[in-house]
Amino acid sequence: MTRPLINWHTRTTSDRTLGQRSADVLRNGMGSWPFVFAFLAFMSVWAAVQSTEIRWDPYPFILLNLFLSMLAGLQGAILLIAAKRQDAISASLAQHDYETNVAAAREIEQLLDINRRQLELLEHLVAERDGRDRRDERTDGDGGPTA
Repeated sequence: MTRPLINWHTRTTSDRTLGQRSADVLRNGMGSWPFVFAFLAFMSVWAAVQSTEIRWDPYPFILLNLFLSMLAGLQGAILLIAAKRQDAISASLAQHDYETNVAAAREIEQLLDINRRQLELLEHLVAERDGRDRRDERTDGDGGPTA
C-alpha cells in the first residue's frame, strides 16, 4: 500500500539541457534588482562619458541605441525560452500532483475497505456475544434449563 516517494524537483532539474540551464540563469539574472541597478549605472556612465571630450558615440547615441535594441531582442528570446520551460515545469508538476492524488485516492479506498471489513467482523462478534447472552438467560446458573 505504500508508494515510493519521488523528489519531483530533483527529478525535474536533473535532466535539464545546457540551453535550459542557461535560459534559467539568464532569466533569473535579468529579472533581478541588481541587473536593473547595473543597467541604470551603465546607462548613466555611458551618458556621462559621452558628455566629455572622449566621444565615440555623439549625442543621439546611435551606437547605444543599437546595443539596446540587440539587448531587447536577446532578452525577449531568452524570456520566451524561460517561459516555455516554466510551462513545461508547470505541466509536469500538475501531472505529478494528479498521480499523487490518484494514488492517495486508491490508498484511501483500501483503508475504507479494511475499515468496512473490521466493522463487519465487529458486528458479527457482537451478534455472537448477544446470542450467547440470550442462551445464558434461558438457562439458570447451574447450567440446566429453567422451569
